[in-house]
Amino acid sequence: MTDATFAQPIREHLDRFNRTFARQMRSAVPLLNLVVRYLLRSRGKQLRPTLVFLSAGAAGGITDRTSIGAAMVELLHTATLVHDDVVDQAPVRRGLASINALWKNKVAVLMGDYLLARGLLLAVEHEEFEFLRITADAVRRMSEGELLQVQNFRKRRTDEGTYLRIIADKTASLIATCCQIGAVSAGADPAVCQLLGAFGERVGMAFQIRDDVLDYTSCSAILGKPAAHDIREGKITLPLLRALANAPAGQATQIRQLLRSTHRNGSVERIVAFVVDYGGIESAMATADTLVREAIALLEQLPDSEYRAMLAAFAQYTIERSK
Repeated sequence: MTDATFAQPIREHLDRFNRTFARQMRSAVPLLNLVVRYLLRSRGKQLRPTLVFLSAGAAGGITDRTSIGAAMVELLHTATLVHDDVVDQAPVRRGLASINALWKNKVAVLMGDYLLARGLLLAVEHEEFEFLRITADAVRRMSEGELLQVQNFRKRRTDEGTYLRIIADKTASLIATCCQIGAVSAGADPAVCQLLGAFGERVGMAFQIRDDVLDYTSCSAILGKPAAHDIREGKITLPLLRALANAPAGQATQIRQLLRSTHRNGSVERIVAFVVDYGGIESAMATADTLVREAIALLEQLPDSEYRAMLAAFAQYTIERSK
């Protein structure tokens, strides 16, 4: 199954959305428009707008409000990517030079702020204050998750509970927002909106766990980044946490000492082998699989439809994808 498969039931809506989305990003400032055009060239798979439309369809029906919600989510997502590249000093985004690499950090930060503001104004202009509440909460959670990760990186120590909170806030909160806003745009009952938000939360966490597993199992050509990128950056993710829990105390202590070292490059292969040998990959994937099964079970409370089927297919895709 390809990424485009999920969009089949809502292809017409998504095409119409793409034609109008560019207009919502425009400005009277030429530099802003130049950066916007560049951003539109490097847009990704559009999974988030797709989830908004699918969730609306599953919750009662796609409306004009759904496009507004999808635009808000896409503006928010794009803004966070621009800001993340500044924080990470990333030179490349999706195979193209990042905004900060081309126009420096000042322009990149201001561009991210502009996109956030456009999303907020879009909600206010259409009096979609529930959309505003949901997206503002997502921004809060993403910021807290990022700062919690920074704090734990400085301590060189992460436990599983903290890891799960970080991925829930940093990654899953936006996926949950997509699904919840889709349901709200369809005029669904609050219980259905909460149900789809819970679905998105579980899927988002499974998505991030799969990403963290792929960091250990994929070559750089597939991931688009060096193998064991997280280890090289000093990040401790679920596969490593599970391996540390499974290993004899003496070997686990040795690996923790390597992780605290400021010179990890020569030890990366040893840490990867440790994670593989002590079942970190399988254990982490078992958790992702459980999250997906829970998410799909939630969908069974909704009426059967092609939209519900595609949401379930997307949930399964998150743990089967190779990149």
